Amino acid sequence: MAAGHGHAGGGDHGHRPGGTAGHDHTAGASRTRLQIALALTAAVLVVEVIGAVMTRSLALFVDAAHMLTDVAGLATAVVASRLADLPTSDRRTWGWARAEVLGALAQAALLLGVGVFALVEGVRRLFSPPEVLAGPLVVFGAIGLVANVVALLVLAGGRRSNLNMRAAFLEVVNDALGSVGVIVSALCIALFGWQRADAIVGILIAGLIIPRTLVLLRAAGSVLMEQTPPGLDLAAVRSHILALPHVREVHDLHASRVASNLPVLSAHVVVDEECFTDGHTAALLNDLQECVAEHFVVSIEHSTFQFEPPSHPDEGSRHV
Repeated sequence: MAAGHGHAGGGDHGHRPGGTAGHDHTAGASRTRLQIALALTAAVLVVEVIGAVMTRSLALFVDAAHMLTDVAGLATAVVASRLADLPTSDRRTWGWARAEVLGALAQAALLLGVGVFALVEGVRRLFSPPEVLAGPLVVFGAIGLVANVVALLVLAGGRRSNLNMRAAFLEVVNDALGSVGVIVSALCIALFGWQRADAIVGILIAGLIIPRTLVLLRAAGSVLMEQTPPGLDLAAVRSHILALPHVREVHDLHASRVASNLPVLSAHVVVDEECFTDGHTAALLNDLQECVAEHFVVSIEHSTFQFEPPSHPDEGSRHV
């Protein structure tokens, strides 16, 4: 939101007609996908906990711990999806749209903790590998892999809809890779008697978890820090606005995201003095809204513009 200037002297604000309130029409479908993935993951968690106790496998234990965070993360994602679909109010003008970002951040934090633990425990077990039962380990790994593949198929269609779905999809991808690792370590132990394979796979699982988690943390942090949406060139936006007739200057230009798929923009636009007397501001407002909604890769349906005459006093230094 642009700040620092009053509305005296003729301020016009507006949202592009036809813009939505930010609710995703695919929210119900995404929530159903999340609920199915949650049920599958919870079932696999129970199986893998039993398997980890029976086989004494670090790889399976880490995968089970990863499953535990996934159950918590997917449950958080379901709740966040419901919150994001709640109506707006005078107190919460965007509703709970940002809940999906907070949900993704919580999931990333859980994943990071599991990744660090797996890395430390894996290194420790390299020096003192316990005996792992390879036969049951293959069975439990296969069960986990089948369930993960089904969950991936369920989530695949909605993984690009928002950060919440992206976080859930990445978690299940990590689970599937972890299950593959469990099977590989079991085969190495069964065929070659190489007990350290279990610890190595545990470390590899950690290596898969941590980088993806950092990417997700950065994406969620970008929204929370109200950085310019990725793919939007704010300098190009300024140039397009300045190219419109009667526009003299643009300042306090800000672009951010309320949620991963809800970009917003605001700006103070200095226009010719006569625009306030000949009624041209209405047409100019429509031109500005069409400009930011249609001329760029990132379409901004929610935009707010304040018109100012050249004589408007400069209340302190103007922001970019």
